[in-house]
Amino acid sequence: MYTITVTESEEGQRLDRFLKKYLTAAPLSLIYRLIRKDVKVGGKRVGTSYMLNAGDLITIYMRDEQIEELIVSRKDKSDSSKAKRKFGIIFEDDNILVVAKPFGLLTHGDRNEKKETLANQIIGYLLEQGSYRPDTDRMFTPSPVNRLDRNTSGIVVFGKNPKAIRDFSKMFATAGCVEKQYLALVAGKLREELHLKDRILKDGETNKVSVLPEESGEGKPAETIADPIENIGPYTMVSVKLVTGRPHQIRAHLSEKGFPLIGDVKYGDKAKNALFTREYGLSAQFLHADSLKVIRGLNTLEYLSGKEFLCPLPQRLEDICEALRKKYRKVSR
Repeated sequence: MYTITVTESEEGQRLDRFLKKYLTAAPLSLIYRLIRKDVKVGGKRVGTSYMLNAGDLITIYMRDEQIEELIVSRKDKSDSSKAKRKFGIIFEDDNILVVAKPFGLLTHGDRNEKKETLANQIIGYLLEQGSYRPDTDRMFTPSPVNRLDRNTSGIVVFGKNPKAIRDFSKMFATAGCVEKQYLALVAGKLREELHLKDRILKDGETNKVSVLPEESGEGKPAETIADPIENIGPYTMVSVKLVTGRPHQIRAHLSEKGFPLIGDVKYGDKAKNALFTREYGLSAQFLHADSLKVIRGLNTLEYLSGKEFLCPLPQRLEDICEALRKKYRKVSR
């Protein structure tokens, strides 16, 4: 007989999902069979969808050694603790950590890079601070609630406990809760606000998107507001507000309207990209997540209402702007 006491950070999960994360080597079919025959919560049999509460005592009627075989030790965090810190801290409290992600760093690992990621650096930092303890937080790992492409710099929010991750994720998914803004350098002279509302369809094979008319039945609704803040010769620095958050939304939307992002290899102007690579060493899109404002915090994060997080343009991008101003003698709108 094996017992598990549900902690406060583990409550609010379905029993089957909890056990699948706890007994990581067990197939789902075994999890379901155990719940039907060999699992009780508080001395009673419950269904797979039972929502766990802090303090619930889960009893599994198997020998301890059998259970241990189904528990795969949490991956060694030594790599995380050794990951060199490259991010900057914008805000931190007991629930969230808001950081500035640099250019060229993956938010999460992929098949080519698993160690040098922002997520690993965050875990290493929280381990050092003592605010994350994998020995007691058995099935929880601090995770980002928003992501940026490798070549997009700016604000990323991490949840430091399960409730914070759930609540901030819900805030991102709920209209009117969070306002996200970006800075982008585009080709062309944009002189007035663009308010773009249509649909975006992603092609999984090419990893590109198409912009379709709003009345189209394909794709997902997409809304972007782009406001010019500075004309620099034949280019424009633009502040972009994302109303929705579709893949490649900013890049595809602005390109479709004739204002492609400088450095964007998927949707941009090849000749201008080559010029910026040659003259300024820019090898990816000029795009930076500079502002995130909490309009309305939810549940445990209600206290964040009205809070705004700011992340200045990285020096490498500011240097490009300054070089352009000198070249074109800073033409204002």
